[in-house]
Amino acid sequence: MKRLLPALGLLLAALSPARAETVHFVTEEYPPFNFTKDGAITGISIDQVHAIAKGAGVDYTIEIMPWARAFALAEHQPMHCAFTATHTEERHDRFRWVEPLVQDVMVLVKRRDGGIDAHTLEEAVKLRIGAQRDDFAIGLLAARGFRDIDLAADIDITLGKLLSGRIDLMPTSLKTFESMIAAGHPVEKAMVMDGQTYGLACNRAMPEAIHARLQAELDKLILEGGQDRIFAAYGLANPRTAANEAKTRK
Repeated sequence: MKRLLPALGLLLAALSPARAETVHFVTEEYPPFNFTKDGAITGISIDQVHAIAKGAGVDYTIEIMPWARAFALAEHQPMHCAFTATHTEERHDRFRWVEPLVQDVMVLVKRRDGGIDAHTLEEAVKLRIGAQRDDFAIGLLAARGFRDIDLAADIDITLGKLLSGRIDLMPTSLKTFESMIAAGHPVEKAMVMDGQTYGLACNRAMPEAIHARLQAELDKLILEGGQDRIFAAYGLANPRTAANEAKTRK
């Protein structure tokens, strides 16, 4: 009987490959997608990660930290995924992607009554702009001619600089801008920029079987309306669904 126990353990392990290792999901404070409220980590993307990880049957952790650290862990440490990460051409081959958690557009935000009057990129590139270290927006802004880019550890610091007048503009997703308005921050939209797809940026060494299960669960969540329900729970419409409905009406 004693000899049978190790063999039984090996058999059970073989039957549960998804639970062989823990997946570490790492993110930043970036409402409404991922943020801390009353000591708990919550948000639109957080709820999706819980749903797809449980559906995929994987052991997992979720941790909030500065974005630069989260992004570096996902790129260099096996079994790590950073979110909510923008899928850019430059990042494409550096990660295994599970997407879309969000499909949104980026906006440049200014302080209300701050005296900033920029309606075109030609006007905006002459101003001071703030962003987070290793945020996708840095490359996007640099490619469009922005040179005076002030970097911070997280979005709350960038927002603080905007409100105090230390920077003139900051890039963020449309949904995050809407959450700033809902929170009572005196900001307004300067201009709309590119549309973006956001997802889980997972380390390239993640086993294909686990990656495929996570993607399958996200696809299922979207197909069955779970993603729309998560957005609605935060009082927001899913921009992906809204865009599809607009196309249908045309």
